[in-house]
Amino acid sequence: MTFLGTSGAVPTTQRNTSALLVNRDGDRLLFDCGEGTQRQMMRFETGFSVEHLFVSHLHGDHVLGIPGLVQTFDFNDREAPLAIHAPHGTRGDLEDLVTAVGTSPSFPVRITQNGPGDVVVDRDEYEVRAVGVDHRTRALGYALVEDDRKGRFDREKAEHELGIPPGPKYSQLHRGEPVEHDGRTIQPDEVVGPARPGRKFVYTGDTRPTETVVEAAEEADLLVHDATFASDWADRARATGHSTAREAADIAGRAGATRLALVHISTRYAGDASPIADEASEAFDGEAFVPDDGDEFEVPFPDADADRDGDADGDGDGDTTAE
Repeated sequence: MTFLGTSGAVPTTQRNTSALLVNRDGDRLLFDCGEGTQRQMMRFETGFSVEHLFVSHLHGDHVLGIPGLVQTFDFNDREAPLAIHAPHGTRGDLEDLVTAVGTSPSFPVRITQNGPGDVVVDRDEYEVRAVGVDHRTRALGYALVEDDRKGRFDREKAEHELGIPPGPKYSQLHRGEPVEHDGRTIQPDEVVGPARPGRKFVYTGDTRPTETVVEAAEEADLLVHDATFASDWADRARATGHSTAREAADIAGRAGATRLALVHISTRYAGDASPIADEASEAFDGEAFVPDDGDEFEVPFPDADADRDGDADGDGDGDTTAE
Protein backbone atom coordinates (compact mmCIF):
# COMPACT_ATOMS: atom_id res chain seq x y z
CA MET A 1 0.00 0.00 0.00
CA THR A 2 1.01 3.60 -0.61
CA PHE A 3 -0.03 6.33 1.81
CA LEU A 4 -1.04 9.16 -0.52
CA GLY A 5 -2.49 11.53 2.07
CA THR A 6 -2.09 11.39 5.84
CA SER A 7 -3.17 14.86 6.99
CA GLY A 8 -6.33 15.84 8.80
CA ALA A 9 -8.94 18.18 7.33
CA VAL A 10 -6.38 20.69 6.06
CA PRO A 11 -3.38 19.79 3.91
CA THR A 12 0.10 20.92 4.91
CA THR A 13 3.32 21.24 2.96
CA GLN A 14 4.29 17.78 4.23
CA ARG A 15 0.94 15.97 4.25
CA ASN A 16 -1.96 15.89 1.80
CA THR A 17 -5.55 15.08 2.69
CA SER A 18 -6.82 11.53 3.06
CA ALA A 19 -6.05 8.88 0.45
CA LEU A 20 -4.58 5.40 0.59
CA LEU A 21 -3.88 3.16 -2.40
CA VAL A 22 -3.72 -0.60 -1.94
CA ASN A 23 -2.22 -2.80 -4.64
CA ARG A 24 -3.57 -6.26 -3.85
CA ASP A 25 -1.81 -8.54 -6.32
CA GLY A 26 -2.55 -6.16 -9.19
CA ASP A 27 -6.00 -5.03 -8.02
CA ARG A 28 -5.64 -1.31 -7.23
CA LEU A 29 -8.06 -0.14 -4.57
CA LEU A 30 -8.25 3.51 -3.49
CA PHE A 31 -9.54 4.36 -0.02
CA ASP A 32 -10.76 7.98 0.07
CA CYS A 33 -9.76 10.66 -2.40
CA GLY A 34 -8.91 13.98 -0.81
CA GLU A 35 -8.04 17.09 -2.80
CA GLY A 36 -4.87 16.59 -4.83
CA THR A 37 -4.94 12.79 -4.79
CA GLN A 38 -4.32 12.59 -8.53
CA ARG A 39 -1.08 14.54 -8.14
CA GLN A 40 -0.01 12.32 -5.25
CA MET A 41 -0.59 9.29 -7.46
CA MET A 42 1.70 10.80 -10.09
CA ARG A 43 4.27 11.91 -7.56
CA PHE A 44 4.52 8.48 -5.95
CA GLU A 45 4.13 6.56 -9.21
CA THR A 46 1.20 4.37 -8.23
CA GLY A 47 -0.41 4.48 -11.66
CA PHE A 48 -4.05 5.31 -12.35
CA SER A 49 -5.51 1.85 -12.97
CA VAL A 50 -7.85 2.04 -9.97
CA GLU A 51 -10.82 -0.31 -10.17
CA HIS A 52 -12.58 0.57 -6.91
CA LEU A 53 -12.80 3.75 -4.84
CA PHE A 54 -13.99 3.28 -1.25
CA VAL A 55 -15.33 6.52 0.24
CA SER A 56 -15.52 6.63 4.02
CA HIS A 57 -17.70 9.75 4.16
CA LEU A 58 -18.40 12.96 2.29
CA HIS A 59 -16.36 15.53 4.19
CA GLY A 60 -14.28 17.52 1.73
CA ASP A 61 -10.89 16.24 2.81
CA HIS A 62 -11.98 12.75 1.77
CA VAL A 63 -13.76 13.42 -1.54
CA LEU A 64 -12.69 16.70 -3.14
CA GLY A 65 -10.11 14.86 -5.22
CA ILE A 66 -12.80 12.92 -7.07
CA PRO A 67 -13.59 15.52 -9.79
CA GLY A 68 -9.94 15.97 -10.69
CA LEU A 69 -9.20 12.26 -10.66
CA VAL A 70 -12.20 11.48 -12.88
CA GLN A 71 -11.16 14.20 -15.32
CA THR A 72 -7.61 12.84 -15.41
CA PHE A 73 -9.01 9.39 -16.17
CA ASP A 74 -10.95 10.95 -19.04
CA PHE A 75 -7.89 12.76 -20.42
CA ASN A 76 -6.05 9.42 -20.37
CA ASP A 77 -8.82 7.87 -22.51
CA ARG A 78 -9.90 5.48 -19.83
CA GLU A 79 -12.45 2.90 -20.91
CA ALA A 80 -12.49 0.58 -17.89
CA PRO A 81 -15.37 1.09 -15.45
CA LEU A 82 -14.85 2.66 -12.03
CA ALA A 83 -16.84 1.51 -9.01
CA ILE A 84 -17.31 4.01 -6.18
CA HIS A 85 -18.50 2.59 -2.86
CA ALA A 86 -19.88 4.83 -0.13
CA PRO A 87 -22.34 4.96 2.78
CA HIS A 88 -26.11 4.88 2.27
CA GLY A 89 -27.63 8.22 1.38
CA THR A 90 -24.63 9.64 -0.46
CA ARG A 91 -25.27 8.65 -4.08
CA GLY A 92 -26.65 12.02 -5.21
CA ASP A 93 -23.74 14.01 -3.79
CA LEU A 94 -21.23 11.60 -5.34
CA GLU A 95 -22.93 11.90 -8.72
CA ASP A 96 -22.55 15.67 -8.42
CA LEU A 97 -18.84 15.26 -7.66
CA VAL A 98 -18.30 12.94 -10.62
CA THR A 99 -19.92 15.47 -12.97
CA ALA A 100 -18.66 18.61 -11.20
CA VAL A 101 -16.97 20.00 -14.33
CA GLY A 102 -20.29 19.91 -16.19
CA THR A 103 -19.81 16.77 -18.25
CA SER A 104 -20.19 13.07 -17.64
CA PRO A 105 -17.10 10.85 -17.87
CA SER A 106 -16.62 8.84 -21.03
CA PHE A 107 -16.16 5.62 -19.03
CA PRO A 108 -18.76 3.88 -16.88
CA VAL A 109 -19.01 4.93 -13.24
CA ARG A 110 -21.03 2.77 -10.86
CA ILE A 111 -21.91 4.05 -7.39
CA THR A 112 -22.94 1.60 -4.68
CA GLN A 113 -24.35 2.51 -1.28
CA ASN A 114 -23.49 0.29 1.65
CA GLY A 115 -24.11 -0.27 5.33
CA PRO A 116 -22.07 -1.88 8.10
CA GLY A 117 -21.44 -5.56 7.46
CA ASP A 118 -22.13 -5.42 3.73
CA VAL A 119 -19.72 -7.27 1.45
CA VAL A 120 -18.78 -4.45 -0.90
CA VAL A 121 -16.39 -6.35 -3.17
CA ASP A 122 -16.29 -10.14 -3.45
CA ARG A 123 -13.33 -11.63 -5.31
CA ASP A 124 -12.03 -15.18 -5.56
CA GLU A 125 -9.21 -14.60 -3.06
CA TYR A 126 -10.52 -11.78 -0.88
CA GLU A 127 -13.44 -9.56 -0.03
CA VAL A 128 -13.90 -5.99 1.17
CA ARG A 129 -16.52 -5.46 3.88
CA ALA A 130 -18.05 -2.24 5.15
CA VAL A 131 -17.37 -1.49 8.82
CA GLY A 132 -19.51 0.64 11.12
CA VAL A 133 -17.72 3.69 12.53
CA ASP A 134 -18.70 6.69 14.65
CA HIS A 135 -18.27 10.08 13.01
CA ARG A 136 -20.40 13.21 12.67
CA THR A 137 -22.05 12.12 9.44
CA ARG A 138 -22.85 8.99 7.46
CA ALA A 139 -19.57 7.14 7.53
CA LEU A 140 -18.01 3.72 7.03
CA GLY A 141 -14.68 2.02 7.42
CA TYR A 142 -13.57 -0.90 5.28
CA ALA A 143 -11.92 -4.27 5.96
CA LEU A 144 -10.03 -6.15 3.27
CA VAL A 145 -10.04 -9.82 4.30
CA GLU A 146 -8.17 -12.43 2.31
CA ASP A 147 -9.31 -16.05 2.04
CA ASP A 148 -7.32 -18.77 3.75
CA ARG A 149 -4.32 -19.97 1.75
CA LYS A 150 -3.33 -23.50 0.99
CA GLY A 151 -1.50 -25.35 3.73
CA ARG A 152 2.27 -25.65 3.75
CA PHE A 153 3.63 -28.43 1.54
CA ASP A 154 5.94 -30.92 3.25
CA ARG A 155 8.49 -31.41 0.53
CA GLU A 156 10.81 -33.38 2.78
CA LYS A 157 8.15 -36.02 3.39
CA ALA A 158 6.99 -36.06 -0.23
CA GLU A 159 10.47 -36.54 -1.63
CA HIS A 160 12.26 -38.65 0.96
CA GLU A 161 9.53 -40.61 2.75
CA LEU A 162 7.10 -41.15 -0.10
CA GLY A 163 9.66 -41.06 -2.89
CA ILE A 164 7.81 -38.57 -5.07
CA PRO A 165 10.30 -36.63 -7.21
CA PRO A 166 9.86 -32.85 -7.59
CA GLY A 167 7.54 -32.05 -10.43
CA PRO A 168 3.87 -31.74 -11.45
CA LYS A 169 2.66 -34.15 -8.77
CA TYR A 170 3.69 -31.64 -6.08
CA SER A 171 1.40 -29.01 -7.57
CA GLN A 172 -1.43 -31.52 -7.92
CA LEU A 173 -1.18 -32.49 -4.28
CA HIS A 174 -0.99 -28.88 -3.19
CA ARG A 175 -4.15 -28.15 -5.17
CA GLY A 176 -5.91 -30.87 -3.19
CA GLU A 177 -5.77 -33.54 -5.87
CA PRO A 178 -4.64 -37.12 -5.05
CA VAL A 179 -1.88 -38.62 -7.19
CA GLU A 180 -0.82 -42.15 -8.10
CA HIS A 181 2.75 -43.11 -7.21
CA ASP A 182 4.46 -46.48 -6.99
CA GLY A 183 1.17 -48.35 -7.11
CA ARG A 184 -0.59 -46.38 -4.37
CA THR A 185 -2.78 -43.31 -4.12
CA ILE A 186 -1.21 -40.40 -2.21
CA GLN A 187 -3.82 -38.17 -0.57
CA PRO A 188 -3.14 -34.43 -0.28
CA ASP A 189 -3.45 -34.42 3.51
CA GLU A 190 -0.44 -36.73 3.71
CA VAL A 191 1.87 -33.90 2.61
CA VAL A 192 -0.17 -30.70 2.91
CA GLY A 193 -0.72 -29.03 6.27
CA PRO A 194 -3.80 -27.16 7.45
CA ALA A 195 -4.96 -24.02 5.66
CA ARG A 196 -3.05 -20.87 6.54
CA PRO A 197 -4.75 -17.55 7.19
CA GLY A 198 -4.65 -14.76 4.66
CA ARG A 199 -4.13 -11.14 5.59
CA LYS A 200 -6.57 -8.65 7.07
CA PHE A 201 -6.32 -4.88 6.65
CA VAL A 202 -8.79 -2.39 8.18
CA TYR A 203 -9.18 1.28 7.25
CA THR A 204 -11.39 3.33 9.56
CA GLY A 205 -11.59 6.73 7.94
CA ASP A 206 -12.61 9.34 10.52
CA THR A 207 -14.06 7.86 13.69
CA ARG A 208 -14.37 7.90 17.42
CA PRO A 209 -13.28 4.70 19.18
CA THR A 210 -16.01 2.12 18.59
CA GLU A 211 -16.66 -1.55 19.26
CA THR A 212 -17.48 -2.22 15.62
CA VAL A 213 -13.89 -1.43 14.68
CA VAL A 214 -12.60 -3.68 17.47
CA GLU A 215 -14.68 -6.52 16.05
CA ALA A 216 -13.72 -5.87 12.43
CA ALA A 217 -10.01 -5.54 13.26
CA GLU A 218 -9.77 -8.76 15.29
CA GLU A 219 -6.26 -10.12 14.68
CA ALA A 220 -5.78 -7.69 11.80
CA ASP A 221 -2.34 -7.60 10.27
CA LEU A 222 -2.67 -3.83 9.85
CA LEU A 223 -5.17 -1.36 11.27
CA VAL A 224 -5.11 2.12 9.72
CA HIS A 225 -6.90 4.27 12.29
CA ASP A 226 -7.85 7.90 12.76
CA ALA A 227 -5.41 9.50 15.23
CA THR A 228 -6.03 13.18 14.66
CA PHE A 229 -4.88 14.36 18.08
CA ALA A 230 -2.71 13.46 21.04
CA SER A 231 -4.45 13.05 24.40
CA ASP A 232 -3.99 16.66 25.45
CA TRP A 233 -6.60 17.47 22.80
CA ALA A 234 -8.98 14.67 23.81
CA ASP A 235 -11.90 17.10 24.30
CA ARG A 236 -11.42 18.40 20.77
CA ALA A 237 -11.30 14.83 19.45
CA ARG A 238 -14.64 14.04 21.09
CA ALA A 239 -16.24 17.26 19.84
CA THR A 240 -15.17 16.67 16.24
CA GLY A 241 -15.76 12.92 16.01
CA HIS A 242 -12.11 11.89 15.92
CA SER A 243 -9.77 9.72 17.99
CA THR A 244 -6.58 10.39 19.89
CA ALA A 245 -3.48 8.31 19.32
CA ARG A 246 -3.97 6.62 22.69
CA GLU A 247 -7.58 5.75 21.82
CA ALA A 248 -6.48 4.29 18.48
CA ALA A 249 -3.83 2.25 20.29
CA ASP A 250 -6.41 0.95 22.73
CA ILE A 251 -8.66 -0.16 19.86
CA ALA A 252 -5.73 -1.92 18.16
CA GLY A 253 -4.74 -3.65 21.40
CA ARG A 254 -8.25 -4.86 22.18
CA ALA A 255 -8.61 -6.15 18.62
CA GLY A 256 -5.34 -8.04 18.82
CA ALA A 257 -4.04 -6.25 15.73
CA THR A 258 -0.38 -6.73 14.87
CA ARG A 259 0.36 -3.27 13.45
CA LEU A 260 -1.21 0.17 13.76
CA ALA A 261 -0.81 3.01 11.27
CA LEU A 262 -1.92 6.39 12.61
CA VAL A 263 -3.36 8.79 10.03
CA HIS A 264 -5.48 11.94 9.64
CA ILE A 265 -2.86 13.90 11.58
CA SER A 266 -3.89 17.38 12.73
CA THR A 267 -1.99 20.40 11.44
CA ARG A 268 -0.98 20.97 15.07
CA TYR A 269 1.64 18.29 14.43
CA ALA A 270 2.61 19.48 10.95
CA GLY A 271 6.28 19.80 11.81
CA ASP A 272 6.55 16.95 14.29
CA ALA A 273 4.19 13.98 14.55
CA SER A 274 6.26 12.28 17.27
CA PRO A 275 3.68 13.05 20.01
CA ILE A 276 1.19 10.92 18.05
CA ALA A 277 3.63 8.07 17.43
CA ASP A 278 5.05 8.10 20.95
CA GLU A 279 1.65 8.10 22.63
CA ALA A 280 0.43 5.16 20.58
CA SER A 281 3.64 3.19 21.05
CA GLU A 282 3.37 3.55 24.82
CA ALA A 283 -0.16 2.11 24.81
CA PHE A 284 0.14 -0.58 22.14
CA ASP A 285 2.29 -3.71 22.35
CA GLY A 286 2.47 -4.15 18.59
CA GLU A 287 4.11 -1.95 15.98
CA ALA A 288 2.66 1.58 15.85
CA PHE A 289 3.82 4.18 13.34
CA VAL A 290 2.83 7.46 11.68
CA PRO A 291 3.39 7.09 7.93
CA ASP A 292 4.50 10.02 5.82
CA ASP A 293 2.96 10.76 2.46
CA GLY A 294 4.55 8.48 -0.09
CA ASP A 295 5.48 5.77 2.38
CA GLU A 296 4.95 2.26 1.06
CA PHE A 297 4.10 -0.63 3.34
CA GLU A 298 3.79 -4.28 2.41
CA VAL A 299 1.52 -6.14 4.79
CA PRO A 300 3.21 -9.46 5.62
CA PHE A 301 1.35 -12.71 5.98
CA PRO A 302 0.64 -13.86 9.54
CA ASP A 303 3.08 -16.77 9.07
CA ALA A 304 5.68 -14.83 7.08
CA ASP A 305 8.54 -15.93 9.34
CA ALA A 306 7.73 -19.58 8.76
CA ASP A 307 7.38 -19.04 5.03
CA ARG A 308 10.89 -17.65 4.83
CA ASP A 309 12.22 -20.97 6.10
CA GLY A 310 11.37 -22.87 2.93
CA ASP A 311 9.19 -23.50 -0.05
CA ALA A 312 5.80 -22.14 0.97
CA ASP A 313 3.80 -23.23 -2.03
CA GLY A 314 5.31 -26.68 -2.27
CA ASP A 315 5.83 -26.77 -6.02
CA GLY A 316 9.57 -27.03 -5.72
CA ASP A 317 10.35 -23.55 -7.06
CA GLY A 318 11.33 -22.01 -3.72
CA ASP A 319 8.59 -19.39 -3.94
CA THR A 320 7.73 -18.10 -0.47
CA THR A 321 5.06 -15.65 -1.53
CA ALA A 322 1.30 -16.03 -1.68
CA GLU A 323 0.00 -18.47 -4.23
